[in-house]
Amino acid sequence: MSIQDIAIVAVSYNSAELLQGMLASLRRFYPNRVHVVDGSDASHLPAIQAVAAGFEAVELHAMGYNIHHGPGMAWAIQNLDLSGRVLFLDTDIVVLREGFLEALNEALRPGDYGVGGVAYVNREGFDIAYGYGAVPYLHPPCMLCNIEVMRQWPLPIKHGAPMVAPMLALHDAGRSELLRNLDWAKNDVLMGTRKVYVDHIGKGTSTATGGYHLEEWMAEVQARQAAKAVQPPAQGFNPDLLALIPAQARTLIEVGCSTGSLAHALKRHRPEVHYLGLELDPKAAEIAAQHCDGMVSLDIEGADESLYRDYADRDCWIFGDVLEHLRDPWRVLGQIRKVLPEGGCVVASVPNVQHWSVQGRLAVGDFRYEGTGLLDRTHLRWFTRVTLFELFQSAGLRIEAGVPRIFEEPGREPVLAAIRQMAAAMGRDPEGAVRDALPLQYVVRAVRG
Repeated sequence: MSIQDIAIVAVSYNSAELLQGMLASLRRFYPNRVHVVDGSDASHLPAIQAVAAGFEAVELHAMGYNIHHGPGMAWAIQNLDLSGRVLFLDTDIVVLREGFLEALNEALRPGDYGVGGVAYVNREGFDIAYGYGAVPYLHPPCMLCNIEVMRQWPLPIKHGAPMVAPMLALHDAGRSELLRNLDWAKNDVLMGTRKVYVDHIGKGTSTATGGYHLEEWMAEVQARQAAKAVQPPAQGFNPDLLALIPAQARTLIEVGCSTGSLAHALKRHRPEVHYLGLELDPKAAEIAAQHCDGMVSLDIEGADESLYRDYADRDCWIFGDVLEHLRDPWRVLGQIRKVLPEGGCVVASVPNVQHWSVQGRLAVGDFRYEGTGLLDRTHLRWFTRVTLFELFQSAGLRIEAGVPRIFEEPGREPVLAAIRQMAAAMGRDPEGAVRDALPLQYVVRAVRG
């Protein structure tokens, strides 16, 4: 598909001036066909029609009611004859220079959901800093997507963050690696100070039309927040990690506790436990302090043996997606083994580098570090089921319980078939290879060996 063949979809509402500005700036550089899904009311529609008629290759789809941004995108995805790559562009975007579409197109891989500015939201769709459970969110003002992949996931919805439904589905299925972030796109879309390719007029449509017109959604959000006032403003926790914490554990220490979601979940049912959190991120630690009985800002890897002895009373050490970030997890676990009391344990969740998606991408040389997911660029160590057991064994610990976290994931069957063939070619068990390729993550509990 050539650059000029990429279709563009925009959703407009009661603002002919914004639509005029977006189309005029776009046409300085690109002749691509533009589909305008319009929700304007009858008094504004003639002006919208006049703007659309003033540009070649612009097709207006007038809904006759305020369809809203998310449902407007969803309508286009479902009803327009779109294929291949599609650019979604807000009407309050101004194209500053040529090259942004080429940059997006170059970054988008076959099978990806989309590319653009990826930041993080919580499960309500509000912007947050990164933390455990944070949901990677592809911002829609300027995003290039594979339309066939979009149709495999939930569609955008009426919401202040209209992409939250597909983003949550991708996150919960462990497939956020299908989102590709470009730093310039995040800068331009999220109102960075120095624009690179496009200028996103913040709140352009809401300013032009007198509001977001999302009162129902805001009322629902406020009601949910009021009902969960005692909940941390964090992004959730790993329920399988929580389930492996022994019922008899009374003194716990969580390394990398983020915003304290796991501590909060545990103490709701077991308020008698003493929960100590270790967290280097000061913003997360400030929130986590509300849910832990104590907080320590500590570089666990830089600690000497005497410091580990300070925590010899802890009968459960918790590492939720932390071991893979350490330079020497073997040493850290070995030091914990020295101070772990009789009956104590280590509970950890670790990503599975043998996951089918990593194997498939490696087979075609597509092994790229990313901002999130299995190939998160902050991961320093990688483990399969076999090497994860070896990690704990080398530290004098024995895995006594474990859970493979497996999700329904589109597109895996052809890759799994290839993994069977590869295992057979190496004289290994094909079905065993497939079993070890399914988990996105392992959650384990280890005791003194």
